[in-house]
Amino acid sequence: MEHSERILDIVAKRGLTHYRVAKDTGISLSLFGKWKEKPTSKISSEKLVLIADYFGCSIDYLVGRTENPDVNR
Repeated sequence: MEHSERILDIVAKRGLTHYRVAKDTGISLSLFGKWKEKPTSKISSEKLVLIADYFGCSIDYLVGRTENPDVNR
């Protein structure tokens, strides 16, 4: 699973819209559209940190290094 797919999955599981997450994190809505259209693992560390902080999960979870989303395992 690409990193962007995991991010889009957590957005859906939390019942949020791409618009809401984009607005709350400052990540452009168009980037969410690009991730949906063409999944990628090339996501800046800055954006991964923003998303991990927003969802209260670990970056390791977002990049697929663990199935445990908790920050403190």
